[in-house]
Amino acid sequence: MSVQILAENAKKASIILSGISTRQKNDALLMIADALYSNKDRIFKANEEDIERSTAENLAMPLIKRLRFDEKKLTEVIEGIKSLIKLEDPVGKTLLSTELDEGLELFRVSCPIGLIGIIFESRPDALVQISTLCLKSGNAVMLKGGREALLTNKCLYEIILSATRKAGFPDNWINLLENRDEISELLKLDKYVDLIIPRGSNEFVRYIMDNSRIPVLGHADGICHCYIDKDADVQMAIDITVDSKTQYVAVCNALETLLVHEGIADEILPRLKGALEKKNVEIRGCEKTRKIISCLPASEEDWKTEYLDYILSVKVVENIYEAIEHINKYGSGHTDTIVSKNKENIEKFLEYVDSGNVFANCSTRFSDGFRYGFGAEVGISTNKIHARGPVGLDGLVTYKYKLLGNGHIVADYAENRKKFTHRPITR
Repeated sequence: MSVQILAENAKKASIILSGISTRQKNDALLMIADALYSNKDRIFKANEEDIERSTAENLAMPLIKRLRFDEKKLTEVIEGIKSLIKLEDPVGKTLLSTELDEGLELFRVSCPIGLIGIIFESRPDALVQISTLCLKSGNAVMLKGGREALLTNKCLYEIILSATRKAGFPDNWINLLENRDEISELLKLDKYVDLIIPRGSNEFVRYIMDNSRIPVLGHADGICHCYIDKDADVQMAIDITVDSKTQYVAVCNALETLLVHEGIADEILPRLKGALEKKNVEIRGCEKTRKIISCLPASEEDWKTEYLDYILSVKVVENIYEAIEHINKYGSGHTDTIVSKNKENIEKFLEYVDSGNVFANCSTRFSDGFRYGFGAEVGISTNKIHARGPVGLDGLVTYKYKLLGNGHIVADYAENRKKFTHRPITR
């Protein structure tokens, strides 16, 4: 079946999905969680085959780590689904109520976006997160995962489709594309697809943006920073840096560049080097950094690089203003954090760093839909329009205006026979 036919059918399914009740959606989510657990051996077998094939093809180690779907990942996605069930339905919320005139009432009401195309990297757990978020928000979805996770993605898709079919959902609400060439076809289908969310490399995301008329929501890079202020607690700064860099190195919210105030650099850098070396992190430092600790030299390119590996670039800065300037110049608008006891500097950092997620005294790894209480996320957006940061349920709905009248016509207002009241409705 062609991608266009799939999209046509999915678009029809999205109309049905927009009117499905909260209870039916939650019942379907619970059935998905149960089905994933009962089919876990089948999922793990498919995933092992994907890992063996990808390892033989010399896939980079960070991508192999992303590819793994084990008992821990299964537990995480099931927890995510159960937390999603507890969340309020984002569809059908009245966002504005205005009386235009007596008997003429305007309402702005949240509704699903429609059909969403999502192209994601090697993490098969993303397929579960994405599809369940789309289900709860009433959207149909077309999914394209990486070739390296082909068998795992297909297995997860079949389990989710089977569970939702039993819950009374139309088959075409979820679709899995398996051929890379199908991406080019998908990008042409602006008649049916309402939004594209890409998750992958900078080059890939730019390609999507440049080759489609469909609106694109996403981020190209995760060049995340930690700034250690002069007034930082040293042990806290070390713990936050190590966690941000090494807790899970192959993800977009992992730390890539560390900025250290020159007033604390002599004290903290030797201790930090020891803590990072225990985690096998390679340090690349600026000239000032290399005068304090032994490390490789950092180039201009390092400040622009998302490593997704055990590599950290380090720069010593004169003050918070230089740190903010560096972040806004080289960062990707993803996630940046400050470690400081100085409230004034914390406020400056939170105010002037132009990123979707700006933290104080905590790890960049908290930048995540599940950790934010969104249930999960379809991705992290560095856009400033519609949705920013982790995109959960609220980022997957839009709104429509509903106007209820009683024979009202514009001529009466144009010819001054009637006047608008424009009063908020409070009932």
